[in-house]
Parts: sequence; C-alpha cells; structure tokens
Amino acid sequence: MSHAISDAPLTLNVELGERSYPIHIGAGLLGDPRWLEPYLVGRQVMIVTNDTVAPRYLERVKQGLSGDREVREVVLPDGEHTKTLDSVSLIWDALLAAGFNRRCTLVALGGGVIGDMAGFAAACYQRGVAFIQVPTTLLSQVDSSVGGKTGVNHPRGKNMIGAFWQPRAVLIDTDTLRTLPERELSAGLAEVIKYGLIRDAGFLAWLEAHMEELRALDGAMLREAIHRSCALKAAVVAEDETEQGVRALLNLGHTFGHAIEAHQGYGAWLHGEAVGAGMLMAAELSHRLGWLDDDDVVRVSAILEAAGLPRVAPGNMTRDDFLEVMRLDKKNLDSRLRLILLRALGDACVHDATPKAELDALLETFPRG
Repeated sequence: MSHAISDAPLTLNVELGERSYPIHIGAGLLGDPRWLEPYLVGRQVMIVTNDTVAPRYLERVKQGLSGDREVREVVLPDGEHTKTLDSVSLIWDALLAAGFNRRCTLVALGGGVIGDMAGFAAACYQRGVAFIQVPTTLLSQVDSSVGGKTGVNHPRGKNMIGAFWQPRAVLIDTDTLRTLPERELSAGLAEVIKYGLIRDAGFLAWLEAHMEELRALDGAMLREAIHRSCALKAAVVAEDETEQGVRALLNLGHTFGHAIEAHQGYGAWLHGEAVGAGMLMAAELSHRLGWLDDDDVVRVSAILEAAGLPRVAPGNMTRDDFLEVMRLDKKNLDSRLRLILLRALGDACVHDATPKAELDALLETFPRG
C-alpha cells in the first residue's frame, strides 16, 4: 500500500467482473447520500438492523436516502444466537408485507450477524435482490461484509446454511467503532491479525508496532488497518470467489474457533475471540510439524495478547469435543480434515495430512482457561 495515512476516505474495489463493487472506508460516511444512493436499485429500500445498532445509526442511514424512496426497516434482536432461519424469515415476512418487488435493495446495518442474514435474505428473496453492506463492527468491516458469504448457523455447525451473494457496495464508517465495546473491538482485531499471518508479514509487523493506537481508536490507524485488511481479502476473493482453493486460507484459526463457538453455545465466546485462540492453536500445530520456530509462536501469542484476545481454549472442552465439531467443517473433503496452517508467518497453506498423533497431542495439551 503506497498511500499516505490521512483523514480522506479510501476506496478500493472487489474485482469480480460484472459483479465488481467498491468498498468505501472513512469517517462520517453514514448520512451522506453520496456514499449510499448510487448503489440502490429501484425505490424500495429495506434496512435490516438490530436493537443495539438501530437506536444509534438507523436515523443517520435514513438521512442518506433521498425523499422519494419507500424506506422500511426490520429491527431484529442482537446476538450470534439469533443467526437462524427463523430470523431470516422475519426479513422475508417484512419484504412480503410491504409488497417489495425484485427491484428493491436491502441495506444490512450492523455487525456480521446482520450482514450474513440480510445477505442471505437478499440472495433468496424472489431468487435474488440487491443488497448493500453497512458494517458497524470492526470484525464485520474487515471480514464478513466483504466477499459475498451469507448464511445462518445450525445447532451442529456455524454458517452451514447459506449462499454466495455479493453486495453492490460496502460502506464502512469508522466512526461506528467509537461506540463499540472494547471486547468487540478486540474480536475484530483477531481478523485483522489473520491477514498478516496468512499473506502479509509486513502488515503483521505494522500491526505489532501500532496495536496500542488501534485499541485507542486512532482514526487514521484504524482506517489504514481496515483498508489493508479489505485489500487483502478483496484480492483473495477476486482469485477464488466460491472457496475452491486459495480463499480457504482466510479460515486460519476458524476450524478450531468454530468448534469453540459451537460447543460453548453461539455468543458465549465472540467469533473473533474463538478465532484468536484458534490461530494460536494453528500456530502451535504448525510448530509441531516443524514449520514455525519457537520465536514465531511467541510472536503470534504476543500480538494476540496485545490485542486483548484469549490465548487459551475453554476449560470444559476436551479433545473429543473439538474433534466432534471439526469433523463437520465445510473445508473437509472426502472425510479428510483440512486445516489452515502456517509454513511461515505471512505464508499460510491448506493441509490435509496432519498426523492424528500430532493433532491429538495439540488438543490434549493446549492450555485451557
């Protein structure tokens, strides 16, 4: 990235041919029609949000819409546990009750749960309508809002029901992070750290140098971190939209992390917290396989600690608890467990030949808390 760190909004594109779309990143974008209006299809707009975000930002988003729009809203309960088909049905109910047609646009205003559900509702409603991502958490800004993965959880596995459906635009207003609880900011930083670990050792070093400023909500530093994260994800998505190959690398730590989330009950651990612990587990396993040295694992542990993330697994999870959920992972092929591991910091790989003894040893000995 050659641009200087400044206060100006930044824009990058996800290059997917006819379905390419921009990601706009900056402060104060909500409420400004220049950023939302160009991407709306038709007059009908359904804003999908939750009862935590709505009181803060719903009216501001409406201010960014011209007066001739027919604007409705669906306000869902907050929380990962609400990411179900029942919640998506509430969105469809609202669209049908309002008589919305194929030329409507859904606006997903909230974190990753809202973005995933609104996107899935858009993918299915009348076989596909437009939607725009307006993510309000760091985790959703750098990860779930970009790339078109939509869906809901199933009691036996996270994100098991869904569709690939790209947004028409992603609008990231960094001011929304000022109301974000510290724990959720840390959870978002897990996904930022992930990009450095899998693809960009220079970015990882930059994060190590600026973690204190990021946690202090330094606007310019946050914009830079979000921009670099989105650029890395956009490049991967452009190369492999439906996760047939390289896009799987974006799941570093997620196989372990999803097992934690499913076992503990969705929402007990935030997604980023579980991924943070999962990335350290992946680093430890990479060390056991001879790819990372001791200092590499120490660096991974240290940056997770600096970000305020857990470095232990839940105290009540056994090896068998992990394996039961991990066997259902979407990356698995022909019953072979496929893990994202690190050949080096900044160089991830898909590995489907982990010796059972090494995986068992990791799951038996990894610290619990």
